[in-house]
Amino acid sequence: MRAEGQAHIDRIEAALALVRKFLDWDRALRRLDELNARVEDPKLWDNPKDAQSVMRERQRLEAAIGAVNTISASMADAVEFIELGEAEDDAATIDEGHAALAALATRADADKVQALLAGEADANDAYLEVHAGAGGTESQDWAEMLQRMYSRWAERHGYKVELVEYHSGEQAGIKSCTLLIKGENAYGYAKTESGVHRLVRISPYDSSARRHTSFSSVWVYPVIDDDIDIEIKESDLKIDTYRASGAGGQHVNTTDSAVRITHLPTGIIVASQMDRSQHKNRATAMGMLKARMYEAELAKRELEASGEYAAKTEIGWGHQIRSYVLQPYQLVKDLRTGTTSTAPDDVLDGDLDAFMAAALSQKVTGEKVTVEDVD
Repeated sequence: MRAEGQAHIDRIEAALALVRKFLDWDRALRRLDELNARVEDPKLWDNPKDAQSVMRERQRLEAAIGAVNTISASMADAVEFIELGEAEDDAATIDEGHAALAALATRADADKVQALLAGEADANDAYLEVHAGAGGTESQDWAEMLQRMYSRWAERHGYKVELVEYHSGEQAGIKSCTLLIKGENAYGYAKTESGVHRLVRISPYDSSARRHTSFSSVWVYPVIDDDIDIEIKESDLKIDTYRASGAGGQHVNTTDSAVRITHLPTGIIVASQMDRSQHKNRATAMGMLKARMYEAELAKRELEASGEYAAKTEIGWGHQIRSYVLQPYQLVKDLRTGTTSTAPDDVLDGDLDAFMAAALSQKVTGEKVTVEDVD
């Protein structure tokens, strides 16, 4: 077998091994048997909510297990096809077998990412906040570039994007914004982007054309279902109203319709300003607050399960996840996984799938990557 064929096999086997580890393969098989038995019970639908939950879990496990089994069988067939071609010295058969392995490797990578999106809220819509760091116009312009990057990523996936909150910068860019991204697995993918993002470039705002470094932070949290009960005391809230700024229609800067809610015990602040109605903005902001608190609980449980909670602190400026260098050379490097791209224009236009897939895989493997930062 040619080296390229073996490389495809190694890639397929690595993807399948990761999925099996993530699913806890033997336990997943037993669980699927249990779910199949429950589906056959006519009393299941006496409680439609529980029935729907069972059907969703069964469908997810069937899809993941079925994909692994199908790819494994297809890989064995392709290898056998290549061996047959080699025995008969048939170049066309050998080439066809290698092409099949290449297609399977691509499919295995895609199915791997889908299988990894099995968290409690991964299928939900997502809120994505962008906040400019210190640095005035430079960081505010960078924050707006990130807003565009995530909007373009969402559009590439067929997601719907709504602007919930927006604060424009003094001269250019934005101080902060909140996007609502609607679509299947929006949170599962986007949650990997929470952290600090650094830009290195020749500043368009510097008359001396010097190189500048700018920081902005991204925070992602899931939109939660109405049946998830998050208790929030009214006495724990500070609610402010103000006039909206930035894009938003004719009502902007004419009424105090924008709402900002501060949860005093945790210091969480959320805001909504894109509706004409103060009542609707308040309802949206309350939904965002509940989502933030739910995301914090999910993160805490995940970290406790991995034994890392004691060492984890809230995401801040010390938690840089990615650098984007535009000058003097072009490179985007993820400092968690080591994933790189030499096409920053494509990344800034929403080509983020490779970075997200690597971050999802790292959550399963627990692999720690030592990566030298980029200047």
